[in-house]
Amino acid sequence: MSERSAAPGALGLVESLVNTLDLETGADALDTADGRARFGIPADELAGVRELRESLRAALLAHAGHRPHRTVTPLGELLARAPLYVTVDPEDGSAALAPAPGAPLLDRVAAAVAEGVVQGTWMRLKACEAADCHWAYYDRSPAGRGRWCSMQVCGARAKMRRYRAKGP
Repeated sequence: MSERSAAPGALGLVESLVNTLDLETGADALDTADGRARFGIPADELAGVRELRESLRAALLAHAGHRPHRTVTPLGELLARAPLYVTVDPEDGSAALAPAPGAPLLDRVAAAVAEGVVQGTWMRLKACEAADCHWAYYDRSPAGRGRWCSMQVCGARAKMRRYRAKGP
């Protein structure tokens, strides 16, 4: 839905995962083998991945100042199940949290969130406030107060609804 560029770094994984479900049409990319393969999701882990996706969406809505779209498992509870390891770059000595090689999606998402927290980008990953959208987007606005994934679509619809509600 969004014409915005992808979230920076590993947050692109989180953004892509949240955006596998189009709330307006109900299309879920995780229903297809190709959609699951993109994230390395075995079919037997699909329920857990969907739970993770909706917990991420709720957190991204909170980043934008909105209530969760539905009752979900708190994201912190899910991420607490993901073991992360400290890696140290031998060249420059920089350290980062990383999942084990070949780790499941939950671990990779936890590492992406940790990277976003360290880089100060996590709170700018948001979900569109439009109830029929909630698409994930990275807010690059100077003040960090973006509200919609697309000003041309969701923003325009919201403004038109407000205008019509005012009446003549």
